[in-house]
Amino acid sequence: MAIAAALFIIVIGSVVFHIVTPWWLTPLASNWKQMDDMLAITLAITGLFFVVINLFVVYSLWRFRHREGGRRAAYEPENKKLEYWLTGITTVGIIGLLAPGLAVYAAYVSPPSDAMVLEIVGQQWQWRFRLAGDSGKFGGSDARFVSSSNPLGLDPADPLAQDNLVVVGNEVHLPLNRPVKVILRSHDVLHDFFVPQFRARMNIVPGQVSSFWFTPTVVGRYESMCAQLCGVGHANMRGYVVIEEEAAYRAWLKTQPTFAETQRPAAPAGGVDMPAAQGKALAQSKGCVACHTIDGSPGVGPTWKGLYGKTETMTDGSTALVDDAYLKGFIRDPRVRDVKGFPNVMPKIELTEDELGALAAYIKSHGSAPAPTAR
Repeated sequence: MAIAAALFIIVIGSVVFHIVTPWWLTPLASNWKQMDDMLAITLAITGLFFVVINLFVVYSLWRFRHREGGRRAAYEPENKKLEYWLTGITTVGIIGLLAPGLAVYAAYVSPPSDAMVLEIVGQQWQWRFRLAGDSGKFGGSDARFVSSSNPLGLDPADPLAQDNLVVVGNEVHLPLNRPVKVILRSHDVLHDFFVPQFRARMNIVPGQVSSFWFTPTVVGRYESMCAQLCGVGHANMRGYVVIEEEAAYRAWLKTQPTFAETQRPAAPAGGVDMPAAQGKALAQSKGCVACHTIDGSPGVGPTWKGLYGKTETMTDGSTALVDDAYLKGFIRDPRVRDVKGFPNVMPKIELTEDELGALAAYIKSHGSAPAPTAR
C-alpha cells in the first residue's frame, strides 16, 4: 500500500505543480501561436494518459492487494477485448499528437508569396546574415567561394549577388509585422537557429538548405541561439534579432554594405592599421570570435583584451610571454601549449605567414598587459 500511496501523491503533486509553476513559456512575439497550441495539446494528452494510467495502477494495488484467504488471481495470457480497447485508445492518442503537428509544420515551411527573405549561415561558432538588395533577389553561393573576405561564399561572378547586403556581426534587424522567409545553411557541422520568443527554429544540416517563415509581431531585441550541440563553443553561438518599425529598419538597412562593397580593397588611410583590419576579418571568418572575447569577458579561450605582453601560465607550471612569436606559434599549432584554466580544444587552422601576422596584429590592437610595477 505504500507504493499506491506514493503514486497517488506523485500524480496529485504533478498536477498541482503544473497549475502553480512559475516556469511558463516566454511571451509570444510572432504569428506562431499554433506552436503554443501544439504544446498545450501535447501536455493535455500525455498528462491525461499519465493521470489515468497511474490512478489505475493505484486502484489495482489497493483493490487487488493481498488478503488472507482471498482468491488467487487467474492466469489469463490473452484478452482480445482489452487489447482492442488499448490499441484503439492509443491510436486515437497518437493521432491527436501527430495530426495537428503535421498541419502546423506544413504551414511552417510554406511562406506567403510576399515574404521578404533572410539568409542565415551557421559556422562554428557564429551567425552570419544576408538580405536581398535593390534587385530583391539573391545571388548564387558555393562553398568553394568561401574566404576571409567572402565568408558567405557568394559567387563573385553572379550579377545578382553584387547588391546583396552582407550583415557583419551577430545581429540582424527585421521590420515589424512583415512575413520573413528564413533560409539556412551551414559551413561546417549541424546547427539549429532558434529564437524562443518567435517559437521558430530549424535544424541546419551541412550540404542542405532548410527554411521556415515567421512574422514578428512585437518590437524588441531578441536573443538567438544554436539549439544543436555543435562543439566546444556551442554555448557562445549566440546572436540577436532586432524587430523595429519600418522606418527604423530602412535606416539600418542603408548602413549595411553590399557584397560588391565588401570585395573592394580598402584604401589606405591615415591612422588605419591595415594588418589589424585584415586580422579582424580573419577572426570573424575563422570563428575565432566565438571563443575569444575582445572586451575582457570570460570565454572558452583567453580574452584578447590586454593579452599581448601578458605572461601566461601553462598547466605544467611553466610561463610564456605573449609576444608576436608566441601568438604565431600558438595559432599555428595550438596543441603545443596548454594555457592554465582553459581547455586545449582550439582546432589547427591553416594560415599563411601574412595571415598569421594580420591576426597577431589584430590581437595586439586590443591593448597590452600593463607593465609590472617596480617595488
